Amino acid sequence: MEAKIIGDSLPVVTIKLKRGESIISENGGMSWMDSGIKMETSTNGGIMKGLGRALAGESIFMNQYTAEIDDVEIAFASSFPGEILEYDLKEGEFVIAQKRSFLCAEKSVDVSMHFRKKIGAGFFGGEGFIMQKFTGPGKVYLELDGTVVKKELAAGEKMKVDNGYVALMTSEVKLDIETVKGVKNIVFGGEGLFVTTLEGPGTVWLQSMPISKLSGLLYMGNAAR
Repeated sequence: MEAKIIGDSLPVVTIKLKRGESIISENGGMSWMDSGIKMETSTNGGIMKGLGRALAGESIFMNQYTAEIDDVEIAFASSFPGEILEYDLKEGEFVIAQKRSFLCAEKSVDVSMHFRKKIGAGFFGGEGFIMQKFTGPGKVYLELDGTVVKKELAAGEKMKVDNGYVALMTSEVKLDIETVKGVKNIVFGGEGLFVTTLEGPGTVWLQSMPISKLSGLLYMGNAAR
């Protein structure tokens, strides 16, 4: 399998398959493909697993595309201005991502929901109770919003992030919330009552324009008219 990410603000990933190789995506994720590729739709693990993915913002059913001949190409385009990130997962390795970030993956990658156990982080952390979990082996392609910034956190190192800006993190990173200190900061600071805290070790990918942020700005703009 050979993949190439093309484009800047509205990228697309093109994947060239050999005979017998397969790629999976959510329903309706494919943008274009050559003839010689067979599509099959299933829950990819049973109805309960499909329902779990639906809670994480994806469709219950997934499509599997299998090459019937060599060197056929299939493409998956981003649905929002941003970046497509390729992550190569080792056997048993997993990463946690925001809802609706899944674009496509090798057939060997397990796509499931990740339930955040801390009530406070779920209610006020901006990412919600349910995120997405991708377990290897295999490559997964994620669509992230705006410009993506990668941060490496050392053991015990912390950073504070405004709600919604956490796009992806490795399994070791601890995510929690923290109350903004000071009445003036809360009332006049414009950052809200809570911020997300991340603690290393691990890697975090932050996004510059979450869809939730853009939706809020558009709503405010329309309301002001």
